[in-house]
Amino acid sequence: MQAIVLAAGFGTRLRPYTLIRPKPLFPVLNRPLLSVLLDRLGDLGCRRVVVNCHHLAGQVQQALSCYPEALCQFEPEILGTGGSLRLALACLTSEPLLVMNGDIFHNVDILDLYEHHRCSGNKVTLAVHDYPRFNTVAVAGEQVLSFKPVKQDQVGGAELLAFTGIHVVEPEALTQIPRKSFYHVIDLYQELAGRGQVGIKRVDGAFWRDIGTPEDYLQLHRQLLTGSVDMDFAGKGNRQGNWLVADDVRLAAGVELRDWGCLGRGVHVGRGTILSRCVVWDGADIGVDRRIADAVVP
Repeated sequence: MQAIVLAAGFGTRLRPYTLIRPKPLFPVLNRPLLSVLLDRLGDLGCRRVVVNCHHLAGQVQQALSCYPEALCQFEPEILGTGGSLRLALACLTSEPLLVMNGDIFHNVDILDLYEHHRCSGNKVTLAVHDYPRFNTVAVAGEQVLSFKPVKQDQVGGAELLAFTGIHVVEPEALTQIPRKSFYHVIDLYQELAGRGQVGIKRVDGAFWRDIGTPEDYLQLHRQLLTGSVDMDFAGKGNRQGNWLVADDVRLAAGVELRDWGCLGRGVHVGRGTILSRCVVWDGADIGVDRRIADAVVP
């Protein structure tokens, strides 16, 4: 299996945090999300992985130094999802390509999706689920009809589902994308859907979370730390109730950790500070007598 993880975007909805680090490197329980995704692909036997980068590319390149099997595709200019996939063809084979957004945390059965695609005859197979907030893809049976946003009462006998950002595509189909230019891959998939060549695999039972906003990012941690989701992911650190605390965290006298949260490596919290429902990144230095709740602390 070969794969590409898309990690070049600006993450504008997560500013100012994405001015500090790119979204795919946001820590999830003290592990960079990109590392979580690459480790998962490695466990599945995927040995050819491309990771594209643009925004704060140096950080992505540094993260990939721990993954010698991963190929870093630096893009001096943003190419969009389609342009990135087209560029990557030069270092890929003709076998089906797994494509995964670098800003989603999930336990979707990748091998099941991949095998489903191989047996389907589709040019593209999307992993989809019923997620009302993002339900914009019109499907009928196992085929995509349209990606254009419509209301449920406008799709007739079709159903609206959400695209997870995970799919498998035949590399040959990507040759239709112009070289070295900005291009949305969904524009190509809309054309292919009109020819009945884009299928789906429903993954409704899988856990999936997009970390596109600070609220989504915190919600993911709430779910993982409070046990409200059946997901086996320990992260890095020691559990103190519903808090995950890295080994070298320094907590001064009178510090209170309330509700749930996560403290990264090298964090120092000053005397009398109370933290509630927070994710504190590596190296943060929090002063004395602070009251911080529902926040990301870089």
